Amino acid sequence: MEVLDAAWLIPALPLAGFFTLLVAGRRLGDPLAGWVGTSAMAGAFLAALVMFGRLLSLPGEERRHVARLFAWVPVGGLQVDVAFLVDPLSITMALFVTGIGMLIHLYSVGYMHGDERFPTFFVYLNLFAFSMLVLVLADNLLLTFLGWEGVGACSYFLISFWFTRESAAVAGKKAFVTNRIGDFGFMIAMFLLFASIGSLDYYGSAGVLTNAERLSTYTASAVALLLFLGAVGKSAQLPLFVWLPDAMEGPTPVSALIHAATMVTAGVYLLCRAAPILVEADPAVTMLIAVVGAATALFAATVACAQDDIKKVLAYSTVSQLGYMVLAVGSGAYVAAIFHMVTHAFFKALLFLGAGSVIHGLHDEQDMKRMGSLRKWMPVTWATFMVGWLAISGFPGLSGFWSKDEVLAGAWGRSPLLWLAGVVTALLTAYYMSRQVFLVFYGEERWRSEPASDKSELTEPEPEVGAPAGGHGGGAAEPHESPWVMTLPLVVLAGLAAVGGLLNLPLFSKTLFLEHWLEPSFGHAAEHHVLATGTKILLGAAAGAAALAGIGIAYVRWYGRRPEENQALEPALLKRAWGLDAAYASVVGGPGRLAASWAAYTFDKRIVDGAVNGVATLVREGGGRLRRVQTGFVRNYALGIAGGVVLLLAWTLARVGL
Repeated sequence: MEVLDAAWLIPALPLAGFFTLLVAGRRLGDPLAGWVGTSAMAGAFLAALVMFGRLLSLPGEERRHVARLFAWVPVGGLQVDVAFLVDPLSITMALFVTGIGMLIHLYSVGYMHGDERFPTFFVYLNLFAFSMLVLVLADNLLLTFLGWEGVGACSYFLISFWFTRESAAVAGKKAFVTNRIGDFGFMIAMFLLFASIGSLDYYGSAGVLTNAERLSTYTASAVALLLFLGAVGKSAQLPLFVWLPDAMEGPTPVSALIHAATMVTAGVYLLCRAAPILVEADPAVTMLIAVVGAATALFAATVACAQDDIKKVLAYSTVSQLGYMVLAVGSGAYVAAIFHMVTHAFFKALLFLGAGSVIHGLHDEQDMKRMGSLRKWMPVTWATFMVGWLAISGFPGLSGFWSKDEVLAGAWGRSPLLWLAGVVTALLTAYYMSRQVFLVFYGEERWRSEPASDKSELTEPEPEVGAPAGGHGGGAAEPHESPWVMTLPLVVLAGLAAVGGLLNLPLFSKTLFLEHWLEPSFGHAAEHHVLATGTKILLGAAAGAAALAGIGIAYVRWYGRRPEENQALEPALLKRAWGLDAAYASVVGGPGRLAASWAAYTFDKRIVDGAVNGVATLVREGGGRLRRVQTGFVRNYALGIAGGVVLLLAWTLARVGL
């Protein structure tokens, strides 16, 4: 049997972990349930590695295989199988989803230690991983949509994991509802493609990507816009970004899982998978995609500059970096989008897990202005966080520098204004990440003198009474380093964030490994404007200079200075995300609530319910009146029959003209 036919093992192993923990999780308890979930992810990662090795051994033109399991929807012209597409793009996604997911699972064993719902947390994590792997490995749009909805449902479970707090419950509902707007676009795009091509498969003689050239410009543009609407919801682009910062209400490993390697990248993956359709769309559509991506990146970067919560900074940073990826897609630089997606998974997972280690070591404190000088107390967390900081800032030589450079080069080829927005975003990224580092790890030990936080405002709850000292929250009065199950993933991710740029070094043609690897998945769709070597060097130097300038500005303004000295740099408008979230809340809570009330009590109750109840009343009253003719007397029935015969005879005579 072909090795690639075993691709079903990649999602099957997390699914097996889910069922095992669902049945026996409580019996296994803490920490054994966590090790079962982590082992399932490790097995999925090994399976993905085997698939990668097998694909790598094949010639480029043969690196596409469909592993069919069974017919799922055999209805008339709609024939949909449960089948997995094994090609360079899907395996690239599967590798970092399973690899980083495994590290996050391992980290969670230590982070969630002592939580009374410890096994349930890993039930959700394994189900989330299964759904994400179905999404990226699916051979058709319908199966992709199944995984798409699965990660949406699991994100609701995970974000609102501590549902006894109202803020967590509201954040979960907000994420779920906001994503439904994007899902509407995805569904309509599927309907339109099936009506136009007659299939939902990606490839094959009737595949939507194989036959993308058959689509008219108008149809391709409509499909591209609808798929982009789905990506805007899932990948938190303007104007549907509001769910992602609130998702910080979930445990920190959830933030790392959702915001680094999995859910938020699903929209970018969908657009990259649909690249042949985007190529056939009107250029104005892809320009719109690029503009939204650039605007989102710049907008979120400005907001991150004024946040005090250590996780909120990283949340808005995620929105900004996703904007970079969407900018690359709109510029036709699909390889650059995937390259930045991979490097972002490395350094953003590292930063979120590092932030979780800080929260753990400071006993659930999240306000950066109540931290300071933690490098002395948490040396491993500090050293690894430094790598993530420099990588996301675009420091020359680290992974973020190379991937951002590719995105910005693609943006320059589309429009210098898009490139300028990207460079300004790069400067702001370096600034706000440096601000975070200086507030958390340098300066005074403000946690000694500052008043304790109002615990009702915290994202992370207090540990259980009597929880072991090594568990989440610890038991010491001073900051402490995290246990090895939390620091080991940090060290591994720091290494990946440092050298991840080697995947696609733009030095020589032979060092563009990722570009050559992804060529069978993108083909001519990845062909975009090629810049001269001198231009690329100048653009790279400008991006590097912007990163260094951002770090320098932050050093001057924040290093060794008290936070209250820089209040002018943190305007209230930026703290409130330019007021957009509040504006949405006022619209939904004001006119939106009134409209919903009108629909419920006027339209629904009087028109919809009135119509249903009216039909029921008509039938009931009609039956009551008809019942009166049922007297029970034979003579009445005989008279009725005779009358009927006379009427039928008269009608017959009238028809024949007598």
